[in-house]
Amino acid sequence: MTDVYEHDTAPEGTARPRTVVVCGVGAVTAQGDTAEALWEGIRSGFTAIGPVRGMPMEGYGTDIGGEVETDRLPAYDYLASFGGSEREPAADFALLAAEEALAQAGITGLPAERWGVSFGSCNGGLRSAEKLARRTQEGSGGEDDGRHYLLVPPQAIAEALSGAFGLKGPSLSVNTACASGAHAIAHATESIRAGRADAMLVGGSDAFTETAWAGFTSLQSLSTKPAAPYSKDRDGLSLGEGAGMLVLAEESVARAAGAPILAEVLGYGLSADGYHATAPHPKGEGAARAIRGALQAAGLGPEDVDYINGHGTGTAKNDSAESNAVRAALGEAAEDAALSSSKSMIGHLLGAAGAVEAIVTVQALVEQIAPPTANFTGVDPKCGLDAVPDADRAMAMDAALSNNFAFAGANACVAFGRPAGRRFTPAPEPAAEKIVITGFAAITSAGEGAEALWQAWQEGRPLGTEEDGLRVARADFDPAAYTKPAERRRIDRLSQLAIASSRIALEHAGLTADERVGVVLGTGLGPMRSIEQFLLPVLGGCPDHGSPAVFPNTVFNAAAGQVAMNVGAKGPTSTVTTGHAAGASALTVAHDLLVQHRADAVLCPAVEDLSPGVLEAYRGLPLFEDAGYTLAEGGIALVLERESTARARGARILAEFAGHGTASDAQGIGRWDDRGEGVERAMRQALAHAGVEPAELTGIWANAAGLGRADGPEALATGRLSAQADCPVHTPKRTLGEPVGAGAQLAALLALTSWDSGRDSGPVLINSSSLGGTHISLVLRPATEN
Repeated sequence: MTDVYEHDTAPEGTARPRTVVVCGVGAVTAQGDTAEALWEGIRSGFTAIGPVRGMPMEGYGTDIGGEVETDRLPAYDYLASFGGSEREPAADFALLAAEEALAQAGITGLPAERWGVSFGSCNGGLRSAEKLARRTQEGSGGEDDGRHYLLVPPQAIAEALSGAFGLKGPSLSVNTACASGAHAIAHATESIRAGRADAMLVGGSDAFTETAWAGFTSLQSLSTKPAAPYSKDRDGLSLGEGAGMLVLAEESVARAAGAPILAEVLGYGLSADGYHATAPHPKGEGAARAIRGALQAAGLGPEDVDYINGHGTGTAKNDSAESNAVRAALGEAAEDAALSSSKSMIGHLLGAAGAVEAIVTVQALVEQIAPPTANFTGVDPKCGLDAVPDADRAMAMDAALSNNFAFAGANACVAFGRPAGRRFTPAPEPAAEKIVITGFAAITSAGEGAEALWQAWQEGRPLGTEEDGLRVARADFDPAAYTKPAERRRIDRLSQLAIASSRIALEHAGLTADERVGVVLGTGLGPMRSIEQFLLPVLGGCPDHGSPAVFPNTVFNAAAGQVAMNVGAKGPTSTVTTGHAAGASALTVAHDLLVQHRADAVLCPAVEDLSPGVLEAYRGLPLFEDAGYTLAEGGIALVLERESTARARGARILAEFAGHGTASDAQGIGRWDDRGEGVERAMRQALAHAGVEPAELTGIWANAAGLGRADGPEALATGRLSAQADCPVHTPKRTLGEPVGAGAQLAALLALTSWDSGRDSGPVLINSSSLGGTHISLVLRPATEN
């Protein structure tokens, strides 16, 4: 595009955030394997939902879906990094879409360290896990099956994207079920606005899985004909698969590179329903808060919204709740806005939906065409808004919204603007202030509380016992102390750990949760126990053996949703799945939300549950040949607040969360840079963000847990830094075990306890790393006032 977009001058005394633009898109869907095919199919109202041929479909609620039929494979061989032989379709889709998006953007010359990845998925590499589980059941597994478990975590696809294109900046995966792609856009936008990256490869991908088909069948949510969102005769959703990827960049960077400016990311809103595990709030209260949040951040009034690409699943409850949310957020202006659903033509792409539908929204702005809702059978009074039935509509539009709402009540709305359109004044940058820690909780194999962890570490007492070749440290706690019997019947152990640790942390902080308190949960393993419980009967029998009571717990963000429901935290919510660095990643996301005043406080639980299948996967991974490695489970939570709100309520400030940095080795799945360069970049970024010199550090809390190929590079990096710092390097996980995604929270509690115990009181650096070379460093320092 050739139009030049000049911003209005910001009001005197305010700072304008860095402008984030979309300058490349790519898609793989049932409409075809390009974004152009997606847009042409959607714009023309073509329904690409038909008989599914790539999976056995006997026993499901329907045999139709939005299936990807391309034979193209990505150029990058992601299997080579770990010696794999069997492809993961979700990874293939993501890489193909990314190739297209990056080619369209054409940004060259930008240092690799200034490029990041933000990836959303509902299922990640679950299709690979299903194949491995089926072969195990049948006794037909191959010798190299174990290494393919590296494909299962969502972060593996994020790291495949980093490796494919040599992107060494921030890297994270987010899993908020059907809102994952939208959350990925939100988190990437914050990374660019905060200056931690100049460009981000952003999007989502999901492939058909037996778990999803059996799960939605168990809930009786599938339609036997293509979905008809917002229609009076709608009777369910259609599943789809595929990927959407976007290139987001800071505007001046995009223009300097001569990249096309397709749209501007004006703002976003996130919220939690805190209502139900699967059903939305009937009045759309949580969704309306997300829409209002996007409007406020973007500087939009309700009358400025011309078009909304709706969540529009085709189920009775979702469509009416969304319509109620749009009315609640836009008021009378809702009647003038067009609201259509792309899912009527490609199906529901789960974690990829937010990214693919963002691309449709961007293209609608570019071409000034509102795409239709296909298969429309007539207006349902419970919906009643302008669904653009059956045929596209040319219309002037300067701003558009993309809605995505998910299981566990995770809501997201992203606002986009037309570059050549009306000029909107986004909310000014809030005044800078400190982010502080005001509460914590720990449930681990050492017992409950930080003191139990501290004592075990000080005594050098190794935790855990041998379990069939692995050393495992189990968390022993009584969930009855934190949840009622009726609640416990509906939730799994992962959610019980999340609820318990969150309740304790809130009590410790003296805080009551409400709509200004968010939840950002970190988990590297997620709900694998529930996935196993749901999937194994399906594999062993037929799809109708899947339990509708268990299926809602199979999404990674179920635990965060249960926290919201149980403690009343209805502010922004997200679930990050950055592997063994998930807890650290959650803390960085929460920090950014607080800096932008999206919330007054954020609960950050990091939770892990070691199921039989998880332990079997670790036994099979070729990474874990080192002696002395202990896997640990537990729930460790921190409460973060803006300093001003904490002091206003008289809270005790335990520490300042002063800075953070994230870097990727970009070596591919399961690989680190053996020189530790990524670790060092993350540490130095965190120190620079905090304004702390290495010589000021009183300690480095290392990621090291007894895994040689990860510990060695980190030791080189910390050695280079500690030569300047002259401080001890602590390795508590070698004694207490590797709590997978909860390592950062573990180190933070030990650091706080060390200050209380009279140890050197000064800034500390905390390291966390994934198994695929994503490194996150955090800087904490003691509170300056209490």
